[in-house]
Amino acid sequence: MADGYTGPRGKDFSTSDEIRPLAHRSDLWGAWLVLHAWAVIAAGLALFAAWPNPLTFLLAVMLIGSRQLGLAILMHEAAHMALFKSRRLNEFAGEWLCGRPILADLFEYRRYHLKHHRHTQTENDPDLRLSKPFPTTPASLRRKLLRDITGQTGLKLRAQQIMFAFKMAGEVEGQPSSQELSQAFNGPELGRAALANLVIFAIMWAVGAWWWWLAFWALPLLTWFQLVLRIRNIAEHGAVEFSDNPLRNVRTTRAGPLMRLFVAPYWVNYHLEHHLVMHVPAHNLPHLHQRLLDRGLGPEMEIGQNYWQVLRRAASRPA
Repeated sequence: MADGYTGPRGKDFSTSDEIRPLAHRSDLWGAWLVLHAWAVIAAGLALFAAWPNPLTFLLAVMLIGSRQLGLAILMHEAAHMALFKSRRLNEFAGEWLCGRPILADLFEYRRYHLKHHRHTQTENDPDLRLSKPFPTTPASLRRKLLRDITGQTGLKLRAQQIMFAFKMAGEVEGQPSSQELSQAFNGPELGRAALANLVIFAIMWAVGAWWWWLAFWALPLLTWFQLVLRIRNIAEHGAVEFSDNPLRNVRTTRAGPLMRLFVAPYWVNYHLEHHLVMHVPAHNLPHLHQRLLDRGLGPEMEIGQNYWQVLRRAASRPA
């Protein structure tokens, strides 16, 4: 794949014949994953509509926020041309069905994300600011997670988007990360995101009430989505080796059913394997993981036993 990536690849640990079947892309898989993400969102809405109470409201926000992260993950798949077979389908679905609804720009994301792959955990990594602060103190991590779940982080990023859209990027304090830049629109791009959200608003009003978009789209995007996005970022590159060793500068984290439902959808936890062969579709990453273990590479790989263990490690610096 002509993506400009020059770092270590899976062929350093597997043969081309072994990788080729794992790298096969399927339009059926791509369509199923996009449909699944939106079906879970619909299920969250249906849960609240059938039994409206504070518990189902909270569950709906968590389910929808986790699938908003799922849409970000599928946009990431499309950015690598791994969601569908053709560029056209990858870019249409990645932009309109995954990226724009969560105020993300597929094309800007791809440009910066490939740079992250080229320079993982080095000074030229545009995402280094997301991982370099770790490990931090328990109090610092609690403050970060509290800002996420209360919407402070989300509101700050949305304000940043608006400033970028109106050509006020120079007034934003600090340099945005590649993840933040994927959400930095110019005017027409912000209009496309607004159009996607207008469609969601109309559908939610039609099946529920006018305030559903605020409660079940904007609120999850500002809160639960930001929380699980932070946890994902920490798990992938937080408190790992600052080196170019592809088995140690990125982490795979084991995830059970609840974690996959609420925190790590669509095999996003297999991040080490993704960095080794980034064009392997997400649903084949568990097979690549097992192949690496079968080759005896397990002791050399950075593997988190669960997300709680990873967060404890990320907060292991003495106060």
